Amino acid sequence: MSESYRQLLDATIQHVEGLKARGVRHLAVAPETLRALAAPAARNTAPPPESRSHLTSAATNTDSPPVQSAIRNPQSAIEKAAAFAELQKRALACVKCPHLASSRKSVVFGVGSIDAQLMFVGEAPGADEDEQGEPFVGAAGQLLTKIIQATGLSRADVYIANILKCRPDTPGQSAGNRKPTTDEMQTCIPYLHEQIDLIRPKVIVALGATAVEGLLGKTVGITRLRGNWREYRGTPLMPTYHPAYLLRNQSLATKREVWEDMLAVMEKLGMPISEKQRNFFLKG
Repeated sequence: MSESYRQLLDATIQHVEGLKARGVRHLAVAPETLRALAAPAARNTAPPPESRSHLTSAATNTDSPPVQSAIRNPQSAIEKAAAFAELQKRALACVKCPHLASSRKSVVFGVGSIDAQLMFVGEAPGADEDEQGEPFVGAAGQLLTKIIQATGLSRADVYIANILKCRPDTPGQSAGNRKPTTDEMQTCIPYLHEQIDLIRPKVIVALGATAVEGLLGKTVGITRLRGNWREYRGTPLMPTYHPAYLLRNQSLATKREVWEDMLAVMEKLGMPISEKQRNFFLKG
């Protein structure tokens, strides 16, 4: 085992142990990642970095023999996990916003599968999230979990993150939350950019007006924007209402609007949709 491989493996183990310490009991891993990790022979046959460009060009020649095992180096899965662990380490130590760093209990990095096809982005951690170090664990988070489960997925299958990794401070207040400022969002969003670039989701769902503003900048209101596909860093983006809005507005029509957004997401991902799912929140 090479020293570089050992270092990547140690970083991956550290990342998984960190997840376990926060109560994560299941990890979703893409089938191709499992297949790659189950192919030890390829680890020994991977070409040196300077020769990989020749293999890549040969792979595009239909007359050349297959070299997929050499190009799809199984270490890439380890490297991805190591890169994610390194990114999380940097985020946990971040003090770019001194007022947030001094008031936070936790840096709420994100949770879920780093191989997820679907990613949810909210605005910022609240009190429950700051306490537990995980996004969307309060009442709104419980509702988001139910929405995810209604699609046939689980929280372990998707990735959930926020524009801001720290809870916005509320000086002089014993309770309540505040909206992140534009400067705070601009300072923190590079961490989210790196998460998206590493995960490479097929669809992003922006939860609420603040998340949309953080991702797309100033735009029309969420009421007019939701349900209409946008694009963010080359990835299809679906804006929809924040789960907290659904807790305040219990109307069947609003619930149906959010569910129609999720049906569009499922269709974009090529997920099967049952007749029962299509009829959720429709008047009987």
